[in-house]
Amino acid sequence: MQGQGQENHFLGIPTNLEEANVVVVPVPFDKTTSFMHGSDKGPSAMIEASRNIELFDIETDIEASEFGIHTAKEVREETSEKMLQSTYESVKSFLKEGKFVITLGGEHAISAAPIRAHAEKYGPISVLQLDAHADLAPAYEGNPLSHASVMSRVREMENVKRIVPVGIRSMSVEENAYIQPENTFFAHDLFENDKWMDQVIDRLTDNVYITFDLDVFDSSLMPSTGTPEPGGLFWHTALKLLKKVTEKRKIIGFDVVELCPIQNFWAPDYLAAKLIYKLLSYTLERQNEYLRLPKKELSTL
Repeated sequence: MQGQGQENHFLGIPTNLEEANVVVVPVPFDKTTSFMHGSDKGPSAMIEASRNIELFDIETDIEASEFGIHTAKEVREETSEKMLQSTYESVKSFLKEGKFVITLGGEHAISAAPIRAHAEKYGPISVLQLDAHADLAPAYEGNPLSHASVMSRVREMENVKRIVPVGIRSMSVEENAYIQPENTFFAHDLFENDKWMDQVIDRLTDNVYITFDLDVFDSSLMPSTGTPEPGGLFWHTALKLLKKVTEKRKIIGFDVVELCPIQNFWAPDYLAAKLIYKLLSYTLERQNEYLRLPKKELSTL
């Protein structure tokens, strides 16, 4: 069993960039939040909680940490424009080195940057959006770079072929005009059976980027978000979907956003950290040839 390891490193393990196959990019940005502020503390809370995760994953029978996880320097900027540009440049640089990149927010607005970088490298791609909210406002309170507009910006990207939102249960009447019903899976339709999961996969392209807004979870499970919503997904449903997607499609990268930590309430922070590690474990398990290759060859797959 491992101890807590070193602070400010995902899993508590300091790994040099050269030796790592996976890079975690923290983006503590919270400037356009419309309800409860504090998501800028989300990345550090997830990283801190991750230091308590057991490295061996029982379900996949692997230790994803063995592939080397480097925690990059935080991207800290004061404006949306600078944050998006700096995050894009950071993610793009790691992708160029052949790394698998995980981005941690911060508010959901940060996701436009890593999606852009991944789409340029792997496009055409599809984006699996797990979220309580549509985030399709052309501009919110006059700001086209708001967290409430992030998926509108993603739709404008040339190499993003399709967005598949799952768990949506809150949006404005203006956003409803931009919804694509054939690709959208509303939360109220997801509870009778699991047939919808295969339908989600059918709508995804071969290369998939996942943006995971933690408010997709039911607010009883995940109260620590800026905009909590009842009626959401629970742990095993979300993991079942993610595992199915990794079995049928190639995950090229993902982000986890919108953790708004509550002081002295650690369970949601740990849930978010565990989610990151589970999704990484699923990704590596599915592409199990990774397990037999030297780290330097991982980026060629």
